[in-house]
Amino acid sequence: MSVFIRFWASLVSVLCCPLHVIKALGLYEGYKRIFPFCCDRITGMYNKKMHERKQQLFRSLSEFAPARGPLTILEVGCGTGANFQFYPAGCRVICTDPNPHFQKYLQSNIEKNDHLTYDAFAVASGEDLRAFADESVDVVVCTLVLCSVSDVTATLREAVRVLRPGGAFFFLEHVAADPSSWTYFFQHVLQPAWYYFGDGCEVTRESWKNLENAGFSDLKLRHIEAPLAFIIRPHIVGYGVK
Repeated sequence: MSVFIRFWASLVSVLCCPLHVIKALGLYEGYKRIFPFCCDRITGMYNKKMHERKQQLFRSLSEFAPARGPLTILEVGCGTGANFQFYPAGCRVICTDPNPHFQKYLQSNIEKNDHLTYDAFAVASGEDLRAFADESVDVVVCTLVLCSVSDVTATLREAVRVLRPGGAFFFLEHVAADPSSWTYFFQHVLQPAWYYFGDGCEVTRESWKNLENAGFSDLKLRHIEAPLAFIIRPHIVGYGVK
């Protein structure tokens, strides 16, 4: 990162000092109660703009259904359940999220999508899926999650562990822009403030590198430009097969 970017990012970080203090005092936890409400509004807008891309991505889910029984999907960082409408009828859905306050909004989407069999909700981070046995699910879904987990590599390791052989990890994530672009500049400069707005979200991650090193037998990954605000326009989409 250039000295120029570091200077402006440091300046924004200084301006965020009140937020740093609030977090240090433990008061930021209150935002976790409000964040699901914000997500419920934002994901509706996101789904509208990304509808076609999500349809294309999740159209491949049925390819990983077992010969017997329903397709079992574990969604890591399920949030409000914004992906449910794109899942094939009859599949079994298990949900995890580290924020328990999403359950109210999750329940609403469960009721709207009765073509699915909802199994359970577990309060768990992507890095720690110990509640689920090895090779116990057909598909792991992770959308707009790798930007905010504490450890991307550990999250992918856990996803691979719980997948059955031949199962797949589906992803749709915003990532860092091309280093030569102004978007890259503003991503790094605004990151100190964005972290608080997005409840730990980092717009500067190069998550495709983690996916390339996760050990998938086959990785179908594409870089796309999403029709969204410039700071989160660069996306990666696809799936990796165990």
